[in-house]
Amino acid sequence: MQTASFWEKQNGDKVKCFLCPHNCVIPAGKHGICKVRVNDNGALFSSIYGETTGVGLDPIEKKPLYHFFPGSQILSLGTNGCNLSCTFCQNWQISQTGNSGRHNLSSDGAVRLALQESAIGIAYTYNEPFIWFEYVLETAKKAKERGLRNVLVTNGFVNPEPLSELLPYIDAMNIDLKSIKEGFYRQTCNGSLAPVKKTIETAQNHCHIELTNLLVTGKNDSEKDLTELTKYVSTLGKDIPLHFSRYFPLYKETEPETPAATLKKAAEIAGSKLNYVYLGNLETEESSTCCPKCRSELIHRKGFSLKTYNLSGSNCFNCGCNIYGSFK
Repeated sequence: MQTASFWEKQNGDKVKCFLCPHNCVIPAGKHGICKVRVNDNGALFSSIYGETTGVGLDPIEKKPLYHFFPGSQILSLGTNGCNLSCTFCQNWQISQTGNSGRHNLSSDGAVRLALQESAIGIAYTYNEPFIWFEYVLETAKKAKERGLRNVLVTNGFVNPEPLSELLPYIDAMNIDLKSIKEGFYRQTCNGSLAPVKKTIETAQNHCHIELTNLLVTGKNDSEKDLTELTKYVSTLGKDIPLHFSRYFPLYKETEPETPAATLKKAAEIAGSKLNYVYLGNLETEESSTCCPKCRSELIHRKGFSLKTYNLSGSNCFNCGCNIYGSFK
């Protein structure tokens, strides 16, 4: 148990948490919607500080980040809990519980492990890293001091103040834009869209960002949805990489897995306005990075592995066009 940030006392023994837009008012002995921020005798604590459910060395492409030091390895850390409760959650065994097979890992230990593994840095992933705020902030500061990079894989559902406190130590984010519809967020995720858009728009001015949209069959995959989502992303900039990911029926969702044709249609719609569109959980030619100017293939991927790499610094080897991202 570690004293939490961003809360205040309320009447009696209640506390109000300001970490995310739920702004939970939590009675004594209870936890917030995230399941891991707990009111203990009128004070708010994190019950997951320094505790992990998963530690692994991953290719950066698995986050997914395709324009952030492609081909690199990154140490990935995750824990329990989430401040959303998506019916289709693909990691529900850890995200929708408050205690599932946790193991201790100090912030110093995480940094040492990343250095030992020659990783480019640490990714806070698997569940929602913002609800692990105190540990992520401490670890990210120490990682930065040792020349490591910090990556957040997040739903983006966080309040502006904690986001601003953490951003100076973050080098890249993959933000899950679950839908462009407010109704989808409220009915399917127990959240709201506006704070996520605010996180995206703030983060893009501070670090590298890429976006992921998991297409749930019959829920957020209509041509209208895809067109509106593409239009929004294009207002951020046509170079922001957008990943469409294939859904599989898990947790409470029983709709069949996303048809390959739906993902390909999504890539076609988004590709009309965006320079970099990728498909996840489906092997297609869209996993390659091509120059938006001359269409030369710059990076060819098979799964999470790079098969060819044709960049000169951050520029196309053929025409010299500058490519969005951070490269070796």
